[in-house]
Amino acid sequence: MKKTLATLALAAFVSAPAFAAPETYGIDGTHTYPRFEYNHLGFSNQVHRFTKTTGKIVWDRAAKTGEVDISIDATSVDTGYALFNQHIQGEDFFDTAKHPTITFKSTAVKFDGDKPVSIEGNLTIKGVTRPVTLAVTSFHTAPHPMLKKDAVGANATAKIKRSEFNMGKNVPYVSDEVTLGISVEAIKQ
Repeated sequence: MKKTLATLALAAFVSAPAFAAPETYGIDGTHTYPRFEYNHLGFSNQVHRFTKTTGKIVWDRAAKTGEVDISIDATSVDTGYALFNQHIQGEDFFDTAKHPTITFKSTAVKFDGDKPVSIEGNLTIKGVTRPVTLAVTSFHTAPHPMLKKDAVGANATAKIKRSEFNMGKNVPYVSDEVTLGISVEAIKQ
């Protein structure tokens, strides 16, 4: 009897990591769109996006931990107007000739039950890194109906001041405060 209990205990200990294994999900660049919104001269809020995003999400369901590592191609900025795309990539703004990539790397993921509610991390724009907390406004995990693989999806937002990233031209006429948003989908690797 003692040998059987010891064997069961050892088997449970050895197999326990399988229940708490982190899972890695690759960012689906065709369904992931970082965007930014700012007020333009008091007339309207302008919303623009980036069309090329890569990265990964690591999630451990049982341990309620996670990591997010996202890279955005700043040259893929899409304002809806080719001339403004070039202007916003200039030295006064994204300076994509020197800084073609925007990154976000998480430092902590906070959960409420089984769902992440905020992601703390470091955002790097134009070579400047600052701490940012993304508020997760929705989160969903399920098998992808077409790819037949597990998938995760989320929406998250944060507010930053562009002047803190050396992009303060035309403040206060064009708002310093920028709302960041990201709609992300990722497929289990």
